[in-house]
Amino acid sequence: MRSGRVPVLLSAVLALVSACSGAVDPGPAPSSALGAQAATSDEPTPEPTRVDLRTLTPAELQGRWWSWAASIESGRNPVTDPDGRFCGERQKDGIWLLAGTFGGTVARTCTLPVNAQIAFPVLNRYGPAADCLPFMNEAKGSAVLDGRNLAIEELGATPITVNTAPGNPVSDKRGYFFTYSCGLWVRLGTLTPGRHEVVFRGSSGDVSVGVDYSLVVTDRMPAPSLSQSV
Repeated sequence: MRSGRVPVLLSAVLALVSACSGAVDPGPAPSSALGAQAATSDEPTPEPTRVDLRTLTPAELQGRWWSWAASIESGRNPVTDPDGRFCGERQKDGIWLLAGTFGGTVARTCTLPVNAQIAFPVLNRYGPAADCLPFMNEAKGSAVLDGRNLAIEELGATPITVNTAPGNPVSDKRGYFFTYSCGLWVRLGTLTPGRHEVVFRGSSGDVSVGVDYSLVVTDRMPAPSLSQSV
């Protein structure tokens, strides 16, 4: 789903890009005395970072999603995922992003923690700010949770910074770039334990995308995936 080299997609949706991480030298190993002190410390283990989905600005939300989508190589990318097996890749900060497609419709099953705050674009793109106006003028979309229509945010041209990894299906390169993003978005929030159906469809011009998600929400899933870095 691309216009030239500019992808259009569905955050579970159209067009993408994203991030990379670096290794840090841990320095010299601690002495045995320090190691013993750490082992007997009564200090609690720090909780993973958690961001409130409701407080994210349009730039933060869209930049986060594009960087996520562009931070994962093509073979494991949630946007090219055929069935949901890669939906947990690089989720972080307590926010669980859903991906769309580069065009066409797919069905995915995804297992996620009960405290994950879900967000996704029904339809989105990045590129020159001027391209967002015609795109949004023709944009149409719907999102349904367990048979109930969800509220959709219309986000116009918004400046974002995208962090990408090599081999990603958005830019295919590693680095940072500045661009504009726009689209139709849903901030779903958390869901109760059990199975839920999320269905969304989006289109603009000759581009159309859609995903049927079967979300399995569980309180037995370990949380580390929420704190991974993109």
